[in-house]
Amino acid sequence: MIITPSILTADFCELGTTIDEAIAAGIDWIHLDVMDGNWVVNRTITFGPAVIRSIRDRIGPDVFMDCHLMVTNAEENWNQYVDAGVNLVIAHIEAVDDMSTLIEKLHACGCQAGAVLNPATPADAILPHLPNLDLILVMSVVPGKGGQSFMSEMEEKTRTFRAAIDAQIVAGGRPTKLMIDGGIKAHNIAQVADWGIEIAVVGSGLINDNGTIAENLSEIQNALQQ
Repeated sequence: MIITPSILTADFCELGTTIDEAIAAGIDWIHLDVMDGNWVVNRTITFGPAVIRSIRDRIGPDVFMDCHLMVTNAEENWNQYVDAGVNLVIAHIEAVDDMSTLIEKLHACGCQAGAVLNPATPADAILPHLPNLDLILVMSVVPGKGGQSFMSEMEEKTRTFRAAIDAQIVAGGRPTKLMIDGGIKAHNIAQVADWGIEIAVVGSGLINDNGTIAENLSEIQNALQQ
């Protein structure tokens, strides 16, 4: 399983150092949570293309970066994030009027396209777009709402996506990746792996004061092997 850190957990004054530490620990995928202060429930503003460009310039071209757009106008400004250096744009199905067109535009400029859905949104909202998606992100917390616990009730939805993706691959279709985000830590990483998750976004379970990123990553990897 790929483990990707959510940098929202980091001290932004030490962001470059934290990212360097993550890469030194073996991380090769960085997850960027973009909130516009409007779409998410807690009105949080995080960062935008300028910060993302600074991260890309620091880490070079070889580390994969995605951005999870929790914004109202992804269809209007997606290109800013592509220009800033992300490899994959993940947009909320609830916030996009024409997902098919957005996917086409992203692919046309050489960027991967992903879709994400809130816990309350059924899988059927994204499944029609599956043949053209590079990634589906399942939220296991409500985006932008702090202090939440991992929602184990996302199992059925995740397994639905896993079965659909596997069937698509067997039929010769796109090998869409399956990601989860929200409350993922060492104690539940094996659980979501069993559901069929390939990529886990980890925030405070990876970046915290209890250990280094390398130590926390090792704990997560050990939990996957048990």
